[in-house]
Amino acid sequence: MHTSNTLKNAIKLSPIALAIGLATAPVQAELLDDIATGIKEGSTKLSMRYRYEYVDQDGKDKEANASTLKSRITYTSAPISGFIAGVEADHVLVVGNDNYNSTENGKTEYPVVADPKGTDLNQAFLKYVGFENTTATLGRQRINLGDQRFVGGVGWRQNEQTYDGGRVEYAFSEALSVDASYIWNVNRIFGPDGADSDLHGNIGALNLTYDAGKFGKVTAFDYYLDFDNNDGLSSNTVGFVYNGGYALSETTKLGLKASYAMQSDAGDNPASYDADYYLVEGSVKFKPVSVSAGYEVLGSDDGVSFKTPLATLHKFQGFADKFLVTPGDGVVDTYVKVAGSVAGVKLAAFYHNFESDEGSTDYGTEIDLVASYKINKHFGILGKYASYDADDHATDTDKFWLQLTSTF
Repeated sequence: MHTSNTLKNAIKLSPIALAIGLATAPVQAELLDDIATGIKEGSTKLSMRYRYEYVDQDGKDKEANASTLKSRITYTSAPISGFIAGVEADHVLVVGNDNYNSTENGKTEYPVVADPKGTDLNQAFLKYVGFENTTATLGRQRINLGDQRFVGGVGWRQNEQTYDGGRVEYAFSEALSVDASYIWNVNRIFGPDGADSDLHGNIGALNLTYDAGKFGKVTAFDYYLDFDNNDGLSSNTVGFVYNGGYALSETTKLGLKASYAMQSDAGDNPASYDADYYLVEGSVKFKPVSVSAGYEVLGSDDGVSFKTPLATLHKFQGFADKFLVTPGDGVVDTYVKVAGSVAGVKLAAFYHNFESDEGSTDYGTEIDLVASYKINKHFGILGKYASYDADDHATDTDKFWLQLTSTF
């Protein structure tokens, strides 16, 4: 009896199912066509970056000579019903001997050059752009906020820092926009197999930006970091950054950058602290030369310093990387930069003076020099030098880089 009723119901439903199938067939076919077109019209990019890095550091028995090649392939689909898919893989190869401390190879008699060999899935994301003025991204992705002082990708290192999470960018108007991210894992620069390869937990990043045109741009931000595997880095940072400028003439412009933030402990951080950050930088550009001077403070609260664990740290406080971890007494960086170009070669020189925020410790001084040249749309070359002269922090260090890049 039960079998008979089931058969009768199936017979009744068959025309309905057939009708639904016939009705949706064109939609399904159109979707399949969209997918095929999106995949076919997507873009594929190949890039390679060879770098030689030399480090002579007092206190180390040997000098580092790191010769590495990063190969990257990136595929991004065309929009498919508002969705865009992307995937990116990197492979870092040691060219010749690995006469350096990669943070993974155990060669601690050498200075650190944080470019371990290995293969990594750098990005794998799904992005939706079907709503006006809105971009929503889910998955492993690149997140670079502002000048990357607090959240960035550390693109200088061969293995980039990327983020597993969701991000929404929305423009209320031409002047006002918001950028909000929730991140559950940070894929750090030490490669997928390194002991410090990940920072995971609950991470929130919120930027609200107002562009006032000729009066400048201001961004208010809140970065909440609650790490499961490094409690001491858990914090909440609230602040703002202002960027503005005034043109004196067609060739001369004044610039001003100012920022302030307050950081306090969060999550299970064993320390209880409140530390300040502030920056003032002024600049003058008279083509083709620019001169800027700045005063940046990462403060301290009774020996617990202001920290920026997700920043693109190499970009700040000297290329010798002596302040990747902020000293307990904080750090004050007073710096001058001169930049320009000659015959297509971009040139820049920096001078830094480092002191403690608490107490009166002279950490040291540093000179940095950079020259880069874009040979054509596919190839570029860069040379860079950093010399750190230690007083009461770290040791004397000289670094030199030669880099060749290609993009197709």
